[in-house]
Amino acid sequence: MRAISFVSHIDKLSYLKTFYIEVPANIVKKIGGIGKIRLLCKVNQQITFQCGLMSLPEGKAYISINSKRMKEISVTHGDEVNVVLTEDTSEYGVDVPEELTELFKQDSEAKSRFNLLKPGMQRYILNYVNTVKSPQLRVDRAFLLISNLKLLKPGKETFKEMLGK
Repeated sequence: MRAISFVSHIDKLSYLKTFYIEVPANIVKKIGGIGKIRLLCKVNQQITFQCGLMSLPEGKAYISINSKRMKEISVTHGDEVNVVLTEDTSEYGVDVPEELTELFKQDSEAKSRFNLLKPGMQRYILNYVNTVKSPQLRVDRAFLLISNLKLLKPGKETFKEMLGK
């Protein structure tokens, strides 16, 4: 996929209390539709982050953008933004925390079970581990999720069970 550039704005989904960048229907078509590929989103030539498209009415889509990123590029609700989308060719579509990489090196069963998961489940685990600053908490989260994953029947895993709930 070639880089696709467009101008959009920051809006808010009130029912989810989340900010987003609207992706026009013609851009969604150029990408090949929603859920087809993972993307790298560059906003105002200042930040780049991994993302996917979420569906909006009339063939449009949105990309979530958190408050931290908005602050980093000095934008707020309603502001216009310049967006460049390119295909994310990374293995999982999100960064793999070093704590999980190390766990996978030490436990081949953990790595193979992880690779059997659907891409969305894999990204959930990666994001859950990545969202904390403390290295020890990242280790704890990685160990908890992977230990629970190994106890579950392949193909029947749920987020709740992986969290031990």
